[in-house]
Amino acid sequence: MHLLNSLSSLNKQITFVLFALFVSVLTSILTFKMDIAGPILLVFTFVVVIYLIFLFKNPRLGLITAIFYSFLSGFIGGLIGGVPSGVFEALLIVTWCSAIFAYSGDEWKSIKNDFSILIFIWFVISLLQVANPEGASLEGWMAEIRTVALYPLLIIPLGFLMVKTNKNLNQVLILFLVLALIACFNGIKQQHLGLNANEQAYLAENPTHEIWGKLRVFSFYDAAQFGSLQAQFAIIAIVLAFGKFKLWKRIVLLAIACFFLYGMLISGTRGVIIVIVVGAFTAIVLSKSYKILIAGTVFMLIVLAGLKFTHIGSGNYEIYRLRSALNPEDASLNVRFSNQELYGEYLKSRPFGGGLGVTGFFGHKYNSDKYLSTIEPDSFWVKIWAMYGIVGFVFWFCMYLYIIGKGCGIVWNIRDDKLRFKLIALLSGATGAFFCSYGNEIMNIMPSLLVVSLSLAMVYQGTLLDKEIEVNKISN
Repeated sequence: MHLLNSLSSLNKQITFVLFALFVSVLTSILTFKMDIAGPILLVFTFVVVIYLIFLFKNPRLGLITAIFYSFLSGFIGGLIGGVPSGVFEALLIVTWCSAIFAYSGDEWKSIKNDFSILIFIWFVISLLQVANPEGASLEGWMAEIRTVALYPLLIIPLGFLMVKTNKNLNQVLILFLVLALIACFNGIKQQHLGLNANEQAYLAENPTHEIWGKLRVFSFYDAAQFGSLQAQFAIIAIVLAFGKFKLWKRIVLLAIACFFLYGMLISGTRGVIIVIVVGAFTAIVLSKSYKILIAGTVFMLIVLAGLKFTHIGSGNYEIYRLRSALNPEDASLNVRFSNQELYGEYLKSRPFGGGLGVTGFFGHKYNSDKYLSTIEPDSFWVKIWAMYGIVGFVFWFCMYLYIIGKGCGIVWNIRDDKLRFKLIALLSGATGAFFCSYGNEIMNIMPSLLVVSLSLAMVYQGTLLDKEIEVNKISN
């Protein structure tokens, strides 16, 4: 036995020495052929291999990485000079592969629900748009389908698979709040300390982020995405602060909410008021408290009336900018209405729309010869209408209303107070982002796309999470 152990130890030493020699020779060859890029490529390859080993042992690592990437891809791109297209899809696909190997048949039952079915049907509808008779380019269709249909199809079932316990829910919720706060601090840095070289370059390419000499803060994203994200997390933090948690946690959450509200204001994005109003109203209704319902409604009406009918705070540019969202005479708002009339006239005879990628950024890039590419959607709802027509828009709109409505029913019946407030926070934020997407492209851009998709998936898991708490109470 001792001899066998000695031989085994010797084999391990020989294997290690051979591996070290292989790495040394490979590094030398790569350095000779590629200079400094060779060793860097080798190190990167080893890191990826190690990551994949851990990922296939624990697929949740892939979901966590996807969350980090969705929030910080702009920052990463600034550091390394841009992120190649397709990284996020590759990450999600590898995570799916690891899940297929790691999870048993019973665990896959969690994705068998109406939410997954509806998202799959939406993906099929999007696939069929490749044959749209209006003849939008294949390149535009391929570029647009990623965010409008493929990402939700990949993200939502992962939420069902990987957020099955209250511990998982807490981890994702904390990660969301931390990353949103990092984005907020970067925005505050831009406002008070100025822009770095990469941010200056972005501003030069996007002059609408500076109006009347005032910067519309954009952090790692664009101003509309940053502002709506901050508003969504302001709602989430405020709702959590009213939950039955320890006092110090509630104080921290209120402080964080103040940062998020400030981030929302300095973005200069007017449509974020929809996130606040709709999100707050959703949370108030789901609170099950008549006192909160009445007090919250009165407070919201006072705030809206103050913005609409007074000039309080107009000396502050951010408040003045937010107030203009309630002005029906606003020139920008009327341009959007005029554009919607043009869409309406053109789409009367096109019930299935003009095809994916026919309007917005990809419309300019791949379908500049199409009429719809000359009209700015300035809205995700309008973009869906233009691409899918009234038939596709009605399905998409009703799908999300159904999902939100069912989510409200799930939350309403949650028995554990702490869990209920967590789910109210997530659902209120997601509902606000959905309605805010009427004013801007929000839900189809990272990180809001991932946050909304995962938030709704986690709300759908509410009954399962509530049962876990009940079982733990009984067993203890």
